Amino acid sequence: MSNTKKLKRDDVCRVPETINFPAEEENVLKQWRADKIFERCSQLSKGKPKYTFYDGPPFATGLPHYGHILAGTIKDIVTRYAYQQGYHVDRRFGWDCHGLPVEFEIDKLLNIKGPEDVAKMGIKAYNAECRKIVMRYADEWETIVTRVGRWIDFKNDYKTLYPWYMESIWWIFKQLFDKGLVYQGVKVMPYSTACTTSLSNFEANQNYKEVVDPCVVVALEAKSLPNTYFLVWTTTPWTLPSNFACCVHPTMTYVKVRDVKSDRLFILAESRLSYVFKSEAEYEVKEKFAGQTLKGLYYKPVFPYFAERGAKVNAHRMLVDEYVTEDSGTGIVHNAPYFGEDDYRVCLAAGIITKSSEVICPVDDSGRFTSEVTDFAGQFVKDADKHIIAKLKASGNLVSSGQVKHSYPFCWRSDTPLIYKAVPSWFVRVEHMSKNLLASSSQTYWVPDFVKEKRFGNWLKDARDWAISRNRYWGTPIPIWRSPNGDETVVVGSIKQLAELSGVQVDDLHRETIDDIEIPSAIPGNPPLRRIAPVFDCWFESGSMPFAQQHFPFENEKDFMNNFPADFIAEGIDQTRGWFYTLLVISTALFNKAPFKNLIASGLVLAADGQKMSKRKKNYPDPMDVVHKYGADALRLYLINSPVVRAESLRFKEEGVRDIIKDVFLPWYNAYRFLLQNIVRYEKEELGGKAQYTYERSRHLQNMENASVIDVWILSFKESLLEFFATEMKMYRLYTVVPRLTKFIDQLTNWYVRLNRRRIKGELSAEQCIQSLDTLYDVLYTMVKMMAPFTPYLTEYIFQRLVLFQPAGSLEHSDSVHYQMMPVSQRKFIRSDIERSVALMQSVVELGRVMRDRRTLPVKYPISEIIVIHKDEQTLKEIESLKDFILSELNVRKLTLSSDKEKYGVTLRAEPDHKTLGQRLKGNFKAVMAAIKALKDEEIQKQVAQGYFSVLDQRIELEEVRIIYCTSDKVAGNFEAHSDNEVLVLLDMTPNAELLEEGLAREAINRVQKLKKKAQLIPTDPVIIFYDLKSNDSKKETLETKSQLEKVLVNYSSMIKGAVKSEFLPFDQKKIESKRQIISEACDLKGVQLNLTICSTEELQLPKLAWLNVALDGELQPRFVNSSKGSILLQDSISKEYITLDKLRSELNVLFGLYGVSYNIYVMDNQQKISDLNTIDKSLNGKLLILTRSTGALNKTLIFDVAPVPYSNFVNQPSGSTIFTENPKGYSL
Repeated sequence: MSNTKKLKRDDVCRVPETINFPAEEENVLKQWRADKIFERCSQLSKGKPKYTFYDGPPFATGLPHYGHILAGTIKDIVTRYAYQQGYHVDRRFGWDCHGLPVEFEIDKLLNIKGPEDVAKMGIKAYNAECRKIVMRYADEWETIVTRVGRWIDFKNDYKTLYPWYMESIWWIFKQLFDKGLVYQGVKVMPYSTACTTSLSNFEANQNYKEVVDPCVVVALEAKSLPNTYFLVWTTTPWTLPSNFACCVHPTMTYVKVRDVKSDRLFILAESRLSYVFKSEAEYEVKEKFAGQTLKGLYYKPVFPYFAERGAKVNAHRMLVDEYVTEDSGTGIVHNAPYFGEDDYRVCLAAGIITKSSEVICPVDDSGRFTSEVTDFAGQFVKDADKHIIAKLKASGNLVSSGQVKHSYPFCWRSDTPLIYKAVPSWFVRVEHMSKNLLASSSQTYWVPDFVKEKRFGNWLKDARDWAISRNRYWGTPIPIWRSPNGDETVVVGSIKQLAELSGVQVDDLHRETIDDIEIPSAIPGNPPLRRIAPVFDCWFESGSMPFAQQHFPFENEKDFMNNFPADFIAEGIDQTRGWFYTLLVISTALFNKAPFKNLIASGLVLAADGQKMSKRKKNYPDPMDVVHKYGADALRLYLINSPVVRAESLRFKEEGVRDIIKDVFLPWYNAYRFLLQNIVRYEKEELGGKAQYTYERSRHLQNMENASVIDVWILSFKESLLEFFATEMKMYRLYTVVPRLTKFIDQLTNWYVRLNRRRIKGELSAEQCIQSLDTLYDVLYTMVKMMAPFTPYLTEYIFQRLVLFQPAGSLEHSDSVHYQMMPVSQRKFIRSDIERSVALMQSVVELGRVMRDRRTLPVKYPISEIIVIHKDEQTLKEIESLKDFILSELNVRKLTLSSDKEKYGVTLRAEPDHKTLGQRLKGNFKAVMAAIKALKDEEIQKQVAQGYFSVLDQRIELEEVRIIYCTSDKVAGNFEAHSDNEVLVLLDMTPNAELLEEGLAREAINRVQKLKKKAQLIPTDPVIIFYDLKSNDSKKETLETKSQLEKVLVNYSSMIKGAVKSEFLPFDQKKIESKRQIISEACDLKGVQLNLTICSTEELQLPKLAWLNVALDGELQPRFVNSSKGSILLQDSISKEYITLDKLRSELNVLFGLYGVSYNIYVMDNQQKISDLNTIDKSLNGKLLILTRSTGALNKTLIFDVAPVPYSNFVNQPSGSTIFTENPKGYSL
């Protein structure tokens, strides 16, 4: 049952000229809420086949940005469309509640620097603080997501902190563990010292910045080669204390050179000599050899801290690997195996370290050196760089130091530089799954597909084992219980299993609840098992959401398995190595199949300058400001009709949203308004007010047999679009659908309505009128259903008004457009031949408009002839069939068709685009430019026909050349020519007196229509238009133009009257005074002032005695009342004599309480002219008195309403007198 007031036909028939889209959206949103439209929608589809959609969970610790709105809009469009196709769609919102984003906020808030600070306050207190802020912006998220028109269920949401969600994660982990896919090891990972946690590689890739770091060249002394040093280069001096090896490229050429300055022998890559030495005079080449020859050579450690350990494992030697490059440094890379991924890999392969080796990592969780590095203990590693460089200089190992600008990863949360550091972790084995992952991925369909094949495919091929543990607090604890010696391990997969093993029943799974729970050892006499400290990486939690959101397998098992994998997911392209990847890994590990069937990857939304959007820089407008200014529909359509839907970047520009209003919504709204205006006119004029218009499909289809070609065309276009729409939406190609939808709106508003105005207005016949009304109604009605997923608000607004014209009881669930199914294309109405013919006609018209613009000749001025030239006779016949539209649209008298270009002396000339080609061709441009200009007509035609120009072995695209059409002087007439490379059009621009006069009449019509629009009149409003011409000066040309216009307005009065649908009469003061004046305005017409006055046809009821209105200027205030307007009778009610000036002033004092106040009285007539009040007579009747303290009113511009009737209500007496029933205005007597 609806809680909102139902719209009635009377409410909608008088459509306002303007619409405030954001305000109307708010009204629609109120109705959706009051009537629970979304909830009702879900109820209506219960029992239908399920369409499954997974919503990637955002963090609620920050507000939504354009990336969220874009992804949300894509999801909303696809799920709304799925409903329209007859599916039931569960749309649940999800929240990512654990992990670094939350902990970082708390660390900042409580000034927590590291694990010791957390230990002091206790995990329970720390997690309690995290829990407080988890949903900090949840209300704002719901408000914003709902306001942008997205339908999603916030009540039945899932949160990664719910115990049932966490329990499913435990189950998933246990499955992986039992399959042998989990192991403990060490991994060099991106590490945030600010957040004291490791990050995944895909997190580290999110925030690269250009930075300046120190760079050093260090000499490492060879043990077996006298006076010889290996030169290594690094931008991380702080890793040198942990150096364990060096690496060269096996096939790169290396040299041994004598350093002239120090007389030492240096070994480095030949290609890097110019980097180390300023000139060739500084060195002398002694030997050249391949890097392979250096393999196994030992050098002395540059620092002593791990020399003893290195000696035991044959460290501090030269290794070879192809990862070494020659584009930077010295060609010799220093390896600290626990501070670099390649370092670890190379040292592991060389046997210097093993997976079970004791880790050499003298850096604590906060990024400070430990006591092992005695000289720099306690120093933050980045701060220690300068001290390390100083020590290297003192020891003679420093060859050079400087700075380098390079791209470096920063923590996406704290915005501090990351380091690479060995971290003990629990891993999921992924490397061996690479083929399975690729096979699972092959089961999925991506839009665009290159993201899957290239970016995602390459990532899967090189997939590495996934470190899923984090040494943090606020997250799902890893459910591993181990004995102190590590011999016993139990993995718990459920709350029930934990209770069975420990005897403790819990209802929460966070660390503060379970960390102290012990599981008795299975070996008698052994100590109990305790849980390991780490929690899951939050990406493991979000990657588990297909299962965990349903509490699988503990609940909903059958429902889940019946609807797995999901039909659809969508997020930004940055999730290729994030959520998309983790979803696939977990699903493949569990079930060896992908968790989704279809995926849309959207691009990045950047600031207008191409930079990342930054709150700090404030380089983008607030999304909600844009919504409040232009509406959510405009923002949605702008985002969806952009490169981001093809996974490309969009530079967000607010004016783009504004243009959606101007170019799409307003024309669409105006077409709807035009329909309703003419339904009102049809009911009034054709049906005599005795019946109402109702759209009847049977009548519409029956009339189609004799329909206008333009009706057949727009219905064919609609059915073709429905067919295209269904095909493309099935393939999730939103980027092809939206441009076609907006093109359809353009075809409807700028072509169908324009070409059909006279038919729709009933100027041709009642039969044609009803047929065109039915067609326009049908197209608009279908269009709102097609556009509903994309612009949910505007379609709802229009649908709820259009549906009132459906036959009673013909439509089920008519409360909302979002209850409706998508119409299916009816191919029998598709007429490709007519669509082609109309496209040709449109080309001809558009070419004609361009030529008129060139000559600055408005369409209002008729021209004598248009000539259309095309080689194909069939094409010319198709153009001939639409002759009337061409003549009407271009305001031309005659259409001539020809296949003979030469007959009209038309030749082609080619001009290169200097700017584009100049930049591209550079030195070759002058020669190519001359060759293009030298091309003859026949050559140009051949080049155009092949689709590009081939000039001096250069391919030149058609858009890089301007084709100019020249007409021969021998051809009679003043012709302008233009072509779109298919049809050639000529317009005869020769001036003609008769055509010029008709153009002037059309100019006058234009001024009248603008004034009627300004007065908010609709065509059926009964009015009379009075006109008057005044010359602005006494120049001869002005007087001649005035004379010509007077003649035109008389001779073309019938045409003007028919166009404006009102009487059009010369100015008549008496007639105007007897009518209610609606609006009056002076406008310019060819340098002559055209005064227009629009009056109602009804006779005015005026006082029987002479009267005038009175208004106080702002400087004067009435004493006893709040009204500053009133009316005065100028004649005595008995004698009918005119009152004196003194009597008038006395009455004014009484009326407004102006006793003792000094004021001046002026008179204003209905032309806004002001004069002094000198006498009282009948000439004052109906005028306005202005009372003001000012003495210079005659020299001021005062704006007052000169009303045609008294301000105050009055009653005429039978005796011939008049009595005011209120005075001043608004105060009853």
